[in-house]
Amino acid sequence: MPLLRDIFYGFAAAITSPIWGYHLLRTGKWRTDWAGRFGKVPAGAMNGRGEAGSGKGPTIMIHAVSVGEINATRLLVKQLDEAFAGKCRIVITATTNTGIARANELYEGRHIVLRYPLDLTRSVRRFLDAVKPDLVALMELELWPTFVQECDRRKIPIGVINGRLSERSFKGYRFFRAVIRSAFRRLTFAAVQTKEYAERFIGLGTDPARVQVADSMKWDTANVADAASVSGANELAAAMGIDPARPLIVCGSTGPGEEELLVAARPAGVQMMIVPRKPERFNEVAATMQRLAPDQKLVRRTEHADGSTRAIDGSELFLLDTMGELRKAYALADVVIVGRSFIDLYGSDPMEPAAIGKPVIIGPHHGDFKDAIDTLKAAEGIIISDQPCEAASGLLADRDAAARLASNGQKSILSRQGATARHVKLIVDQLNRNAAKTHA
Repeated sequence: MPLLRDIFYGFAAAITSPIWGYHLLRTGKWRTDWAGRFGKVPAGAMNGRGEAGSGKGPTIMIHAVSVGEINATRLLVKQLDEAFAGKCRIVITATTNTGIARANELYEGRHIVLRYPLDLTRSVRRFLDAVKPDLVALMELELWPTFVQECDRRKIPIGVINGRLSERSFKGYRFFRAVIRSAFRRLTFAAVQTKEYAERFIGLGTDPARVQVADSMKWDTANVADAASVSGANELAAAMGIDPARPLIVCGSTGPGEEELLVAARPAGVQMMIVPRKPERFNEVAATMQRLAPDQKLVRRTEHADGSTRAIDGSELFLLDTMGELRKAYALADVVIVGRSFIDLYGSDPMEPAAIGKPVIIGPHHGDFKDAIDTLKAAEGIIISDQPCEAASGLLADRDAAARLASNGQKSILSRQGATARHVKLIVDQLNRNAAKTHA
């Protein structure tokens, strides 16, 4: 079966090579860690913290695809480290370049950060031979058949944490059920966010006894705080020349086509910052913003990143073209508009700006974050609108309504916290059960 799957992967890669080859060249993503993608772990990389292999602590591998999933691991990693009194080796893996960069930013020097391998038999085996995990936890979903099968063959517990399986993904997996079902069936555990997701995991082959609803850890990592306490926010404002006396709308995680909608409808005299979801779109978005507002000086964060130069005062349009500063931008906002939701890109996460205490607006296309948005909506802690700038104008004109919206959002988030502790208990219990079997 592994050989047949490798042949299938090779055939599929060859057929689709014009598409992904062009994408890699256009975005510059061909400059990547190819050795890591083929399962090679750098020499000495596993000499990190912990005492795994000595009988005094396990090696726990946590895999997260990209930036959003990496961010959601922060509290989990901290609590796991505390649960084992530092005597565990935690290995964080990511798929994307931006995910690796964010993982290094959060964990470098404290935990091990590695590239997740391509799902080829030789790559997976080379990777697992080097890492030797005692347990593998896959954030949200990210199930690859060869990796799961190889863990199962080696009797390494492997499961999903913070599990999420949208209706769109469920339909896609059902179409390839013959290929993917074995991966779902081999899961040792699946801690998912909602009952609906649990039913979908079971429908794709996971043993019901191995599935539990544990809610989303993103409620916990959405740190409820006063916006004034967000580190680096004031420095960002000063470097970019944002006027604190004038209202600012921050449009976070925007997708193609949304920048035109937002800039064209920007309320007169109001500052607006655009934060595209994908870094390869930064230059494209800058050109769009300048075309739509030719009379405005566009300020780009990268022009003032080192703090040695300051933006010209009086600017009204800002482009945050760096990674890892979205939370700072949200802290500066009077109103937040969450992108990838005004066109059919399934939405972005509204929890972080709501947690900071900002009035949040999101579009009608938010299927990937339905549970979070349903919770916020029920508490009157978010506005759903296909006219975001009009809604933002209303909030700027009625500060009491904006304050109520923000307060309701924070209370809603606090009401859902606690999932991380449940995930930690699940992982610790699973490791203890596996250790008991090994020594029986």
